[in-house]
Amino acid sequence: MEAEENRPTRGLSVEDQVAIAAYAARATWPAGFTLYERGGRADGMFFVSRGRIVLRSRGKSGRGFIPAIIVAGETFGAEGLSPGGHYATDATAEIESETIFLGSGKFRTLMREQPVRALAIVGQVMEERTAFLDRLRELATLNVEQRLVNTLLRLAQSKSFTDQHGRIELTPARYRILCELVGATRESVSLVLNRLAQEDLVDRSGSTFIVAPFDQLQARADQERSVPLTLSSEQRGYSVA
Repeated sequence: MEAEENRPTRGLSVEDQVAIAAYAARATWPAGFTLYERGGRADGMFFVSRGRIVLRSRGKSGRGFIPAIIVAGETFGAEGLSPGGHYATDATAEIESETIFLGSGKFRTLMREQPVRALAIVGQVMEERTAFLDRLRELATLNVEQRLVNTLLRLAQSKSFTDQHGRIELTPARYRILCELVGATRESVSLVLNRLAQEDLVDRSGSTFIVAPFDQLQARADQERSVPLTLSSEQRGYSVA
């Protein structure tokens, strides 16, 4: 399998977050709350201190694609640091989440007064931009099975949707999020999950899928790298969930 290296973004340190918070506004968002929508005026950027924020792009048909799930230590909405910026996605709290918002004016003040902290922000944004570019490459070059395994590896690394044993729990709502992360239909994702179930990497408990921990997924990805895959046309499809 031509799997990408699944490296999580480093994330801002607790010390950086504390220093930045002195210049920013802190807020708590209930699960399901939309922080902003695509096209809205952006003036600043957000940092996640707790919880998960889902970034989603929607088409006219109602279908969507999720470029990223933002977890503690990561940023989003940096479009607001550009002149006349507008948000490129919707941003919704997947669970109760806490963020700090740093306006563009406060960011300039931080640059003057604490340049080391400001450079840490710039470095984090660049890491996240690199991760977005990796995701675009996956969409353009990898098939559904490869993209799905890579996505599961990222979710396991970031501890998104994982239980105390490191296994990913995919409830029906999370299953839809997974489809949007992969950029594939439910049917295509189901075919791959069934194949992984045959390899004892996925189990089912009622309506919830239980996915094996990171180490087992990574071993499977490593094993597949040199093995060419023969997939159906549905599995090779790129239609968005």
